[in-house]
Amino acid sequence: MKKKTTGIHHITAIVGNPQENVDFYAGVLGLRLVKKTVNFDDPGTYHLYFGDEQGSPGTIMTFFPWPNAFRGKIGGGQVGKTSFVVPEGTLDFWEQRLEKFKISFEKSSRFGEEYLAFEDPHGLKLELTARKEGRKSDWAFGGVSRENAIKGFGGAVLLSTQPAKTMELLVDVMGLEQVKEEGDYVRFRSIGDIGNTIDVGKSAMPLGSIGVGIVHHIAWRAKDFEDHESWKQHVANAGYGVTPVIDRQYFNAIYFREEGQILFEIATDPPGFTRDETAEEMGRRLLLPPWLEERRQRLEATLLPAEVRVLKEDKS
Repeated sequence: MKKKTTGIHHITAIVGNPQENVDFYAGVLGLRLVKKTVNFDDPGTYHLYFGDEQGSPGTIMTFFPWPNAFRGKIGGGQVGKTSFVVPEGTLDFWEQRLEKFKISFEKSSRFGEEYLAFEDPHGLKLELTARKEGRKSDWAFGGVSRENAIKGFGGAVLLSTQPAKTMELLVDVMGLEQVKEEGDYVRFRSIGDIGNTIDVGKSAMPLGSIGVGIVHHIAWRAKDFEDHESWKQHVANAGYGVTPVIDRQYFNAIYFREEGQILFEIATDPPGFTRDETAEEMGRRLLLPPWLEERRQRLEATLLPAEVRVLKEDKS
């Protein structure tokens, strides 16, 4: 039986100042900060996770804030745009909200869907689109009610140095289905109801560079640890160099770079973000894995403050 991922597990990007990051994704977009931890491979840097009320797979946008770092260059080997999905009938609300916060946006359409395209404070390219499918978020914050809240990912636009190879991988290895072609894009869908739509640019792109405002990697879902081991073998059998399984505390991960130079991860749905704190407490304090607890005092003295707060535009 052909292996098929449900869709996107999370997307991880490089940004700048951490408080600006929290203010935008929690304060403006209304996502929940579900985990404040550090980059386990570079503990002097935060790793901030945003999502729905539970931090459900398919809703999780994560960030490595690099204050004062160089801006990256968008190009091949990257996620060009990250798409969030909102409930049907709410794009007018989101258009008004972007205007309220003086965030420039453009309206566009792709494959018969309307999009609001804009950037975060650090240049990361984002989109909002409305769909019926997908469970509504039960999280409300600031001026974003549950009725208008972002459900999670709609999908992503992939930019590849070898688009044909990337598209072949999506179908033959990840189990997505090619469903449409329009202009310079080919659309693929996974079997899930969220984080399920991937558009690939047909034009080969010169290699981009990592830095602030750039997606670092895109992660796909494995339903459990047994399925994850199966994915590792599956990817290796397809001829890709895949890492050993890495414990990321809230999921297990494997990584490989596909031929179009995009860094892919496959992550397990379990154990989730209540592994080390309750659902009510998530995101309120810095959580560290056991092997970094002895460094807590030094890390807390080094990391810039970053707290969730209702912004002044929502207080007036």
